[in-house]
Amino acid sequence: MSAPVLRKLSLLDRFLPLWIFAAMALGIGLGRVWPGLGPALDRIKVDTVSLPIAVGLLWMMYPVLAKVKYGRLGHLATRPKLLATSLTLNWLVGPLVMFALAWLFLRDLPHYRNGLILIGLARCIAMVLIWNMLACGSGELAAVLVALNSLFQILCYSLLGWLLLTKVPVWLGESGTAFHVSMAAIAKSVGIFLGVPLVAGLLTRVALVRRKGDAWYEERFLPRLGPTALVGLLYTIVLMFSMQGSRIVAHPLDVLRIALPLLVYFAVMFLSSFFLGHRLGFDYEQTAAISFTAAGNNFELAIAVAVGLFGIASREALAGVVGPLIEVPALISLVYLSLWLKKRLFRDGPAALPAASR
Repeated sequence: MSAPVLRKLSLLDRFLPLWIFAAMALGIGLGRVWPGLGPALDRIKVDTVSLPIAVGLLWMMYPVLAKVKYGRLGHLATRPKLLATSLTLNWLVGPLVMFALAWLFLRDLPHYRNGLILIGLARCIAMVLIWNMLACGSGELAAVLVALNSLFQILCYSLLGWLLLTKVPVWLGESGTAFHVSMAAIAKSVGIFLGVPLVAGLLTRVALVRRKGDAWYEERFLPRLGPTALVGLLYTIVLMFSMQGSRIVAHPLDVLRIALPLLVYFAVMFLSSFFLGHRLGFDYEQTAAISFTAAGNNFELAIAVAVGLFGIASREALAGVVGPLIEVPALISLVYLSLWLKKRLFRDGPAALPAASR
């Protein structure tokens, strides 16, 4: 009998929603005890972001990008059908689904709506490897798709963000609520908070693998480095809530309204991707990898871009913070659903869950 999925997660991953709540509470408490914290954080800046916040944002991304196996990108050349399916789901379907849900559920709250749109554009490159592993999906394919998404975010995030934040709302007749953010501003934020850690992660992998070997890097270095990304996330949340916690306390229903479209998004993207993969004749392992990659999002990047564009105390940044609070329990539920669907749609039946590693 397989151990429950939750037991396969590390302590930090398993209770991530609890840690996020604790970080929020700590941030609110610091803001009340030290009202001058916000101005103090803003004294030294990287671009438009205070240096202490920038450190947290960059560190959230660096361990994740150091995990990516960039050398496996060439493998996709022999899998054009898988490549086309994943690219379509991640860079067309996913952003449009989140855009539609954001406008459907948050039409009267444009700041939160735009925060969700930024989340929809940030394709998953981190926790998806854990969810895919727990669901017994193809680890190799997931690693390749993560590498592909990392590169496509550099190429596509700015253009799609500019279109969905500034142009499409005008076409829909909502020019009064559209945010006029230039593509150059989005590109600059993406370049700083994705480009810098991507280069650092790539150089780290190349240098340490060459010096210590691939086995040491994967089995010794990454298990120690990986969890620090979530520590960086929690550190950033503490600082964010120290500046805007009073707004959350005053409007708790806003958090619930942000959470609802996120829950719908996870369900729609996972189920549509899963049944599409099955319909196209992919095996279970490939289908699971594609589905979790399409359903997950890179909240670290969404938070970083929102902070860079709109500021640390913005409602757009708050929408990004709510994301991982919802993602962890939602994706754990989808792991169970994936294994249940495997029994009913694929002939090879269930497999034992592998031991998790960070």
